[in-house]
Amino acid sequence: MLNSLEIMETIKMISEEHLDIRTVTMGISLLSCTDSDIHKVCDKVYDRITTQAAGLVKTAEQIEAEYGIPIINKRISVTPAALLLGAAKSPEDGVLLARTLDRAALATGVNFIGGYSALVHKGMTHGDSMLIASIPEALSVTERVCSSVNVGTTRAGINMDAVAEMGRIIKETAKKTADKGGFGCAKLVIFCNAVEDNPFMAGAFCGVGEPEAVINVGVSGPGVVKCALEQVKGADFGVVAETVKKTAFKITRMGQLVAQEASRRLGVPFGIVDLSLAPTPAVGDSVAYILEEMGLEKCGTHGTTAALALLNDAVKKGGVMASSYVGGLSGAFIPVSEDAGMIAAAECGALSLDKLEAMTCVCSVGLDMICVPGETPAATLSAIIADEAAIGMVNNKTTAVRIIPAPGTVVGDTVEFGGLLGTGPVMPVNPHKSEAFIARGGRIPAPIHSLRN
Repeated sequence: MLNSLEIMETIKMISEEHLDIRTVTMGISLLSCTDSDIHKVCDKVYDRITTQAAGLVKTAEQIEAEYGIPIINKRISVTPAALLLGAAKSPEDGVLLARTLDRAALATGVNFIGGYSALVHKGMTHGDSMLIASIPEALSVTERVCSSVNVGTTRAGINMDAVAEMGRIIKETAKKTADKGGFGCAKLVIFCNAVEDNPFMAGAFCGVGEPEAVINVGVSGPGVVKCALEQVKGADFGVVAETVKKTAFKITRMGQLVAQEASRRLGVPFGIVDLSLAPTPAVGDSVAYILEEMGLEKCGTHGTTAALALLNDAVKKGGVMASSYVGGLSGAFIPVSEDAGMIAAAECGALSLDKLEAMTCVCSVGLDMICVPGETPAATLSAIIADEAAIGMVNNKTTAVRIIPAPGTVVGDTVEFGGLLGTGPVMPVNPHKSEAFIARGGRIPAPIHSLRN
């Protein structure tokens, strides 16, 4: 039973410390929508999504009102769309499917729909090739569609042909959305070791191992963790870890409540709670501020990676004690443009791209929402993806790259995306070339420790 102190504590977390349910995401399988005629595929997809998710937004709003818990986003993730494009005649068929997903998202009232995706860590099918070729146009003509491509796994290695192609795709996507600062790239993630039950955009998709439909919930509370650490100033790291763990437990319990209630009301199985400290541009709702509360003058200085490692581990330990079904990415996100503290650190030079790469060894995902000069070569973007995929492959963890070569910008400029996507300071990249490295192609073999059978 909850006592009055626990109730008041939760109310304070919500009203003063930015605690919220970041997303209720319904995963929907589209495997029943295959057909040799792309128009029939699109009709089936639209009907399937709008029927299955008809009550998603209304139900989430009812739960929000009844329990007083803010639910910021209502989203849908679908089966990787490349699986539906096996009979596609051209990339235009992929664009047609993306437009259909966008219409379905609008009809159901969700913020985003993820799953315009391809899994190409070991090679590309015809459908994969059609989808990847269509990404720049698809993301430029849709508002709610998010795309992802998995280019590597610990078991398969890294598909460097796909890595090279994604550098070019990012450049083309930025060009096609130049009037919005390259915004299309903010809806495109390149993964290594992508997970099937991630509720967070832009990388969400409903994996082939998932049921017909499933409810996954993403919880966020960087502000709550920072406020908790303010109460233990000067304490040793054991106390810091215990404080984060206990706070993560409380946050996850709230997510479990919302997930189970949404599952019951919608008649859809509950999947997982993803406890990811996903920041926003709001002051106080920052992962960087948590790290600085541990004693760093500025996020990015020496000690930042160690502080982030402690934070990520303690969040996971607290989460798994609170729910038997913690999944997704679960940990701490470090998206530069979406985190007020990260933005400030990047603008003053304390946080560099190289330091961010080091931090991704211990955080939940990877290089996220990073703006770089518009003239950055495609091969350099591919090399950045390759580095990040290598970290994921060798360490058997999910890593990702969401990078925006904002057209017409140079180092020191800022790009305004608005909303949760925030403001991106344009960061410098290494000026030395990687073309010959990326041009080799082929696959980087899996590490020896992948052979576990």
